[in-house]
Amino acid sequence: MLLTAEDPFPVRVLRETGTSDLFLTADHAGRAIPATLHDLGVSGAERQRHIAWDIGIGGVTEQLSALLDATAVLQTYSRLVIDCNRDPSWPAAMPEISEYTQIPGNRDLSAAAKRARVVEIFDPYHDRIRSLLDARANRRTVLVAMHSFTPSFKGEGRAMQVGMLYNKDPKLARLLLDLLRQEADLTVGDNAPYAITEDSDYGIPTHGEKRGLPHVEIEIRQDLIATPDRQQAWAARFARWLTEADRLLQRH
Repeated sequence: MLLTAEDPFPVRVLRETGTSDLFLTADHAGRAIPATLHDLGVSGAERQRHIAWDIGIGGVTEQLSALLDATAVLQTYSRLVIDCNRDPSWPAAMPEISEYTQIPGNRDLSAAAKRARVVEIFDPYHDRIRSLLDARANRRTVLVAMHSFTPSFKGEGRAMQVGMLYNKDPKLARLLLDLLRQEADLTVGDNAPYAITEDSDYGIPTHGEKRGLPHVEIEIRQDLIATPDRQQAWAARFARWLTEADRLLQRH
């Protein structure tokens, strides 16, 4: 087995019976590594960086869940162990290198080792999302995938503060883009710094598009949400924006 009794459970659920139509996920909220993997051979300093998790997004999602009374599902383990926003069959799901950092514990993984990460971490997380969405089949649900991005990647700076990501259904993203562009202090990315595709993302295509749920993926720059007070402030802003965007969505 990969996980031991001392390791945390791979999924956290907040407000399972939340009253909001909004349903939050955070695929990269945690940075835990199973004890059996010996930190994957990665230094403590590297495990604090964006390569290991979406810095700050766990706190934002917790605050947003509380403000909206929205169900939230958060992943506990580092994306270096298995990236829960990638299909497990993709090389990026268990990367041997992330940005410029080598991940020794991911080299030459056997099929059994890969399977253990899928069965014990990836599957419980996505199965929990599925079961919660199944339980809401008779009520309106809007999927909001919460992520954060590094201010600089491979030496290239990113000036935008937030990004709204979408693929086949841009309606909610475009409503949010319109609202955020009315804010004088924001530079907003339209499908940037990333874009959702079926070859690069798992969460939105699987739980949003295939179910026909209204959805959006939100990206917030990590330096803006690195502390609890900033996380609270941005959660308050997104509670306002999401509430208004969802109101407008229901009118369309």
